[in-house]
Amino acid sequence: MTRPPVPRSRPVLPDTDAAAVPLIEGMLQRRTTNGPFRPDPVSREHQHLLMRVAQAAPSHFNSQPWRFVLIEDPATIAHVAGISGQSMTELIEAGAFFERYRRYFRFSEAEMEARRDGIHIDHLPGPLRPFTRQVFSDAGLKLMRQLGVPKKLGEDNRKLVAGSPLLLAALLDRTEYRPGELSGFYSVFGLGAAVENIWNAVGALGMGIQFISTPMEIPRQWQRVRARLHVPEDLELMAVYRLGYLPGGERRPTIDWNSRHRKHLGQFVSREVCGVAEEESPAVSSQMSAKSPRR
Repeated sequence: MTRPPVPRSRPVLPDTDAAAVPLIEGMLQRRTTNGPFRPDPVSREHQHLLMRVAQAAPSHFNSQPWRFVLIEDPATIAHVAGISGQSMTELIEAGAFFERYRRYFRFSEAEMEARRDGIHIDHLPGPLRPFTRQVFSDAGLKLMRQLGVPKKLGEDNRKLVAGSPLLLAALLDRTEYRPGELSGFYSVFGLGAAVENIWNAVGALGMGIQFISTPMEIPRQWQRVRARLHVPEDLELMAVYRLGYLPGGERRPTIDWNSRHRKHLGQFVSREVCGVAEEESPAVSSQMSAKSPRR
């Protein structure tokens, strides 16, 4: 099933300097790409621009602890794709993925509207649709195994990664990244800011980005990724992403979801002290109700 692009609603930005509007609009409309990219190579200019916006992120004492690897070699991309697909199949087959993240799954628009967090599972294979709420139960997992869903999801995942023209590995310098110390927190915070800059910038370049997360769930598979990328002992591999230019239409994976809702201000912002919910301005409330098609 190919889904046509959804027009993005224009954010409500009262009393905002005109020069700042495109930047803020882009941030409010940030999204994750669950579908395939065009096969076109990402231009070297765009790759370097993304590295420059990453470099602009704040870091503790300007330590800039992040390191990145830009990966275009088809053999390496295929290798990582194979690991990612195998990891997905293993996680689904064992039920580990659903058990680990069950609390984030929502199964109706009404549930998403009430909670305004998590992911709405709104796209399932035909045989599973009557069992939407039971799909992650023991009986649902048994049915998925019988239907070959774990292997299908693994193959979907492999194809998505293999069809991506660019992978991006994000690493931290271990002289700065020391878990259990403040420097460890500062390093992760800085890398998060750098990656968020990249995530916010890709939309302006007609690109998308997605976290390749499944190998991280299985330590031995993550070690295989480290080995393929020749990660030295003084660096820690933190994450791998796939990037590319967006196609005109979006083909959805076998099991897919939407996560466009965001909490109201009063659900996560307090005024002066904890527990005093912030009152939402009409403009912001209107913007939240518009439900921009982010993921």
